[in-house]
Amino acid sequence: MKEISKQDMRDLKPAVIGIAWRSRSQTRSFEWFCRAVEEAGAQFVLLDQILTPHLRYDENKKLLEGKADTNALTDAAGRMIRESGWKGSNAEKALGDVRGVLFLGGEDISPSLYKHQEAWHGNEKDKDYCGERDISDYLLMSYLLDQDIPFLGSCRGMQMLSVVSGARMTQDILAFFQSLSEEYGYQHRPKVWGPGMHNDFLPNDVQVKEGTLLHEITGRETIRGCPCWHHQAARDVSGTNLIVSGYARSGNVSIIEAVERVDKTFALGVQFHPEVPIGKAYDQAANRGDYMDHDTALAFFKRLVEESKKRAAR
Repeated sequence: MKEISKQDMRDLKPAVIGIAWRSRSQTRSFEWFCRAVEEAGAQFVLLDQILTPHLRYDENKKLLEGKADTNALTDAAGRMIRESGWKGSNAEKALGDVRGVLFLGGEDISPSLYKHQEAWHGNEKDKDYCGERDISDYLLMSYLLDQDIPFLGSCRGMQMLSVVSGARMTQDILAFFQSLSEEYGYQHRPKVWGPGMHNDFLPNDVQVKEGTLLHEITGRETIRGCPCWHHQAARDVSGTNLIVSGYARSGNVSIIEAVERVDKTFALGVQFHPEVPIGKAYDQAANRGDYMDHDTALAFFKRLVEESKKRAAR
């Protein structure tokens, strides 16, 4: 797989999908996303980091201010990003001629970016924040929504769509279940995981609501074997422009697994990882049969490519 340059991109006829900047790009999941884009008939380019003009950065584009000890954005910085938005940033320049974007999985999102700000959940094992990426994703996604440019968000990408749209969030699913006095079955991430262990995505069944983009893309009422790895989730989308298009049951509780913006052409977020079945099939992984079928997984990327071509033709 080869990432193309932005100069080459201007001379190419195939659709080009932008992959939102992330601090860690050399992961297996990232490679699988790139392969999925190529199998969908497009090429990919890694977009530049989006910077806010309201905070100072060093020469390596690391924040010099606005970060707490956890590396999450401070309450003041999170509030400023929400209120100032993408204007004045390099979002438009970074996107260039790209008219379709992927937001991938990764770190937890700073709870200071929530519409209703919260303190850090306090779980030391899950203290993985990147304030620089939070700003970059938030501003880029805000720009895409403002310009009605198609995008697909996976895992953290779905959570960022929920945060940008003003949804209420669950910082830790286990703690949420405990607050409800409900038993949690650990369907979304292994109960025990860590360095030196066999960490892999869990196959989870997602119920799909009719009349949604998710149903249109998959043609299914239930998507079997959705690859999951998350401990956070969107909790409530009431009062936003989001609808819940997919969910998973764990005992008596539903966990949101897909959201979409009803006021935009194509702004879809899925909590699971559609790149995994494509990558597992390519790698001939022994457990590839545990996950959703290849064609269903590829349909997400084909639709993004299709929508990006339509947007570019406007």
